[in-house]
Amino acid sequence: MRPGRPGLARGTAPLPIHRELTLEPVVDARGLGRDFVRTTGPLLRRRRERVNAVHDVTFSVAPGEIVGYLGPNGAGKSTTMKMLTGVLTPTRGRLRVCGLEPARHRTRLAARVGVVFGQRTALWWDLPLRDSLALTRHLYRVDAATHSARLAELVDLLDLGPFLGTPVRQLSLGQRMRGDLAAALLHDPGLLVLDEPTIGLDVVSRSAIREFLLRRNAERGTTILLTTHDLGDVERLCRRVVVIDHGRLVFDGGLDGLRATAPTPRVLVVDLAAPADPVEVAGARTVRVEGPRQWLELSANPAEVIAALSRSHAVADLTLREPDIEDVVARLYARGRGAEAPAPGGTAD
Repeated sequence: MRPGRPGLARGTAPLPIHRELTLEPVVDARGLGRDFVRTTGPLLRRRRERVNAVHDVTFSVAPGEIVGYLGPNGAGKSTTMKMLTGVLTPTRGRLRVCGLEPARHRTRLAARVGVVFGQRTALWWDLPLRDSLALTRHLYRVDAATHSARLAELVDLLDLGPFLGTPVRQLSLGQRMRGDLAAALLHDPGLLVLDEPTIGLDVVSRSAIREFLLRRNAERGTTILLTTHDLGDVERLCRRVVVIDHGRLVFDGGLDGLRATAPTPRVLVVDLAAPADPVEVAGARTVRVEGPRQWLELSANPAEVIAALSRSHAVADLTLREPDIEDVVARLYARGRGAEAPAPGGTAD
């Protein structure tokens, strides 16, 4: 990102913010559900069964909020996002986005919502990025003067200038993601829906995207709803999270509240100089051993454990692993089923 006055492209005046002053939720889902019919069995004995992908989900998002919509793979996140954007029609329940019923008013809704899918691009693969953004203007029927001013602002904030002439297929993943964000925001939507916006990005690109989203929200009041498996995205961007699993909403509140509901300890991954028996040190419990590498579940201050470990063992390397969303949700559901939660770090890196 280039330094400069927040929210302003060089040589341009700040764009006016056109937001309706209303207390009406930007997203309002009540008893939302979506079923699919799945065909199973051998060829001559095929049978159809109904699957609840999303079941009785109720939540709302107020104007200006940044909300993380979280859960493990297959929980129903993408199905929900497709209903919010009008791609899928709910089987039951009531859904309003920006005051509209998405499936019925999909074209009108598109003018009020920006969408970015981290694993798919809305840009034209063989065209230079500049041309893709120009075509986006025509799709949303933005007049030339407004488009030019918004594009100048976004090019500056997202540092797109050096590769505007580069074909999209030649852009790095981080560059393409910034281009997708620009395309999603050129029509100045009130709601930005992000599905895994930082997936596969390096540390620098992830940080740049996060800082841009925070600035956009603070300066223009853009409401943001995102799905992600990256706890860093959630911790940096969201004050509130909605958690779904097996199609059902299981938590709605702050991230601290989620962790308090399903506490998950941090794990210290230790590479010893040579293979050894499970480490015994105060404030930690060894949960896994593979040759010289051991995984220690922490119950004390990491610095104290590391100091004690260094005094008693020859340590080659150390990595402190924070719990991710998958760990928190898995522990939450394991507790709900009365089962023992899987030990953090129990899967291979």
